Amino acid sequence: MSLESLPDGWQVWNREPSGRVILTFRPDAFGDDLPDACLPTIYLTNGSRRARPGAGQYATDEWHVVLFLEPEVEALAETYDDRDDAVVAAVDAAARFADGDVDYRAAYQVPREAYFARLDELVGESTD
Repeated sequence: MSLESLPDGWQVWNREPSGRVILTFRPDAFGDDLPDACLPTIYLTNGSRRARPGAGQYATDEWHVVLFLEPEVEALAETYDDRDDAVVAAVDAAARFADGDVDYRAAYQVPREAYFARLDELVGESTD
């Protein structure tokens, strides 16, 4: 499985020479009635996951797949020993999200009902 086999609605937003990748879900739908900061984003990175400023710039031996719903809200976070396995996991995470199999509501402590309602409309919708 490769990044070229992303499910409908997902696209490669950024691909770095180091192997890091950022995937985004339906960027066309954000900015008007959905806040830009809430753009669902999957990071595929070998950067450190430590919670100190700048830690992510330091490469580790592990690859991380993290689905953010906004900068501080993670819907899933997984770690892999190999980049190829992490790529497969990132595409799988994108597919699960697009199919409605990721409970994005559970990631929030304070519900954002209007956002959830609009996101519900987008998840599972074809962009063809």
